[in-house]
Amino acid sequence: MHRRSRRTLQVAVTTALLVTVATACNAAAKNDASTSASGGSGKSFTLVTPDAVGQNEFLKLAVTGVKAAAKQHDGSQKVYESTDTASQQQNVQAAVEAKPDAIVLVGFEFADLVAQQAKAHPEQQFLMIDACTTKTFKNVSCAVFREHEGVYLAGAEAGLLSKSAKVGAVDVLDTPQFRRYSDPFAAGARKVAATTQTSTRFVGGQSPFDDSARAKEQANSLLSKGYDQIMAAAAAGNYGVFEAAKAKGAFAYGVDVNQCPSSPGTVVDNVIKRTDVAVEKGIDAVLGGKAGATVSYGLKEGGISLTGLESGVDSSKCVIADHKDVLKKVEALRDQIVAGKLKVDDPAAG
Repeated sequence: MHRRSRRTLQVAVTTALLVTVATACNAAAKNDASTSASGGSGKSFTLVTPDAVGQNEFLKLAVTGVKAAAKQHDGSQKVYESTDTASQQQNVQAAVEAKPDAIVLVGFEFADLVAQQAKAHPEQQFLMIDACTTKTFKNVSCAVFREHEGVYLAGAEAGLLSKSAKVGAVDVLDTPQFRRYSDPFAAGARKVAATTQTSTRFVGGQSPFDDSARAKEQANSLLSKGYDQIMAAAAAGNYGVFEAAKAKGAFAYGVDVNQCPSSPGTVVDNVIKRTDVAVEKGIDAVLGGKAGATVSYGLKEGGISLTGLESGVDSSKCVIADHKDVLKKVEALRDQIVAGKLKVDDPAAG
């Protein structure tokens, strides 16, 4: 599983409780930046990532979003890729000194830094993606995601595809925030197959976000009882879940990005976070005078989706590509949710 997925699962706690957990230190750091400019309006946008972008699809989507915003507003964009906490701090400082129209930051790692800078520079606009600051600032906008809506749809796929009528999940921790990745999966399965048996196992332990062996063990405990469809919400431990499912001829579901290529023939589909949508729409809101708000992105806003519902599914290496009949039924459920006719319960709400 991508390191970004590890962090975005942790963000489920951060965004639900608005708890800041990032720290930074003063040290020499490496800055990687790319710039695209044009004449036009003179609007400028800077994106700061918590890690190097590389092949990280989650961060690549954010880059796509800031480039689209620059093109739309006939302006320019710059991307600073961080490598550690020191470079995160240095890159945020460099971005502030450049005074762009909006500074976009992906991840909870920047929560403390943004709070500090927003207070010191009230004229600078910040847009946080997949996280927010504890305190509200007029110059800090936040974009969070309704992951549970996508998880529900993945659960419906599992319910329709299960031959044993047993659908399970391997989740990081037994908390309301993390149950957003497991409870809706069970609910979605029971929506399409009422007699489906569901169960969740939790990784826990000393390193719940990085314990592939423990995640594999929890998956095997479900597989041994006949569960043949498993939601993998174990952060970096997802690889362990995929390995266990593959060995038993069962199936699994990924999160955040397309994880099907990591285990083709085993991963059915993925709950996708469209960071590009959140970045582009967030910048539009800031420039439109609607800064300082927290906006939630779900199926209706196009911020949450499934790989199976996106263009290119046929080349995604996802099992769902071979089940067009299932996708049609899932599309119908998605449309009901978007129209407000079907409400997906959020375990972290209230």
